[in-house]
Amino acid sequence: METSELLKKVRRIEIKTKALSQNIFAGEYHSAFKGRGMTFSEVREYHYGDDVRDIEWNVTARHNRPYVKVYEEERELTVLLMVDVSGSNDYGAVGMPKREMMAEVAGTLAFSAIQNNDKVGIIFFSDKIEKFIPPKKGRKHILLILRELLSFTPEASGTNLAAALEFLTEALKKRCTTFVISDFIDSHDYERPLAIASHKHDVIAIQVYDKREQKLPNVGLMRVHDAETGTERWINTSSRRVRQAHDRWWYEHQLSTTTTLRRCNVDNAQVATDEDYVKALMGLFSRRGNR
Repeated sequence: METSELLKKVRRIEIKTKALSQNIFAGEYHSAFKGRGMTFSEVREYHYGDDVRDIEWNVTARHNRPYVKVYEEERELTVLLMVDVSGSNDYGAVGMPKREMMAEVAGTLAFSAIQNNDKVGIIFFSDKIEKFIPPKKGRKHILLILRELLSFTPEASGTNLAAALEFLTEALKKRCTTFVISDFIDSHDYERPLAIASHKHDVIAIQVYDKREQKLPNVGLMRVHDAETGTERWINTSSRRVRQAHDRWWYEHQLSTTTTLRRCNVDNAQVATDEDYVKALMGLFSRRGNR
């Protein structure tokens, strides 16, 4: 992509997503993704009137006089976007390609986050960690992330969510709100790494899919290309058995994905590439805000 074209795309997405985050998402985002409330700050000597429930007994025993734990309010969040850049996301039969939809969703979340004065970082992953931009604040940083979202070329084409989640758990020591934006088409078992990550962080899954993945059209012989393995084959979409087999694969994939997310206590939203993602995100924000 040429620089002038890239800058135009960045500007277009900035205008759209910034308007959405300011006018529609600002309040919903703030209520759905709150800070942790009170976080431990320090230990000091007990003063008359302090809550005895805050006594730090280990320090009290060592000094032979009472000490209490002091807390401070934690308002700001650290937001991490985990974006799948594997080969399957170049697909775009209905609506825009999945990769472009993921960029818009990530951009909207990023601008919503900086409206709340949150830090934002991003992990690009395929079957390995392609790039990690640590969390920072500010519009300049968000524009850097947007440029990377639109222009980044991965080295690998496969998908390994497990490896990406393990990296998240190791790389970010402090609790953060993590949005995993992916089609979740992955042959690896990622349930255990997801359970560990969601125990440490607030993990939210956003599945982006193309409706042609959901159902094959009846158009006769079709050559299909697997963007992650590079293999090609011809299939006869006129065959009811072929279409039913594909329907069964999609049903089992979705069932496996939603079951895994539920077992790991991960909230999720689904976004089709030919639909407005605003409705899906608003539904996600509303469900979390009402808890």
